[in-house]
Amino acid sequence: MDHAEITRILTLPYSEQLLARDIARMAYVALDGSPRNVPMGFVWNGSEIVVCTTTNAPKLRHLRANPQVALTIDTEVFPPKILLIRGRAALEVVDGIPEEYLSTNNVYSMTPEQRAEWEAEVHSLYKQMVRIRIVPTWVKLIDFETTLPTAVEQLAAERDAREQP
Repeated sequence: MDHAEITRILTLPYSEQLLARDIARMAYVALDGSPRNVPMGFVWNGSEIVVCTTTNAPKLRHLRANPQVALTIDTEVFPPKILLIRGRAALEVVDGIPEEYLSTNNVYSMTPEQRAEWEAEVHSLYKQMVRIRIVPTWVKLIDFETTLPTAVEQLAAERDAREQP
């Protein structure tokens, strides 16, 4: 998929709404070949998805061996809106707490007091973290208004062909 098409899809209104959400599910392949899928807080910076994790997270050794990932960001209402993203994870060890990590957790309903306690706990635990940057190489928006899952699109086309005189 070319960069212009990726940009076009990611700047659609529904895509922008989904990219402003707080949680994405990130899928990757473990060293034993089995799939893994974990919810991650994320930030969209306009060109890449950024997630952060602990330096001892098991997913890191898997991502170093195979950096290919797939992300799903979706809604819980009908009709659902679903943004599918594929890309390659680039890992970077960061001293202290990455700003992206702190901002991904801004969306939770914390009082200022809870926020201060949470940040103090984070700073006491993490001397370093790993920033994971994912540049989209393929995207699809499924909004059930203008786009459908590929298999459903195929069924609809077959139905339309059957119904034509």
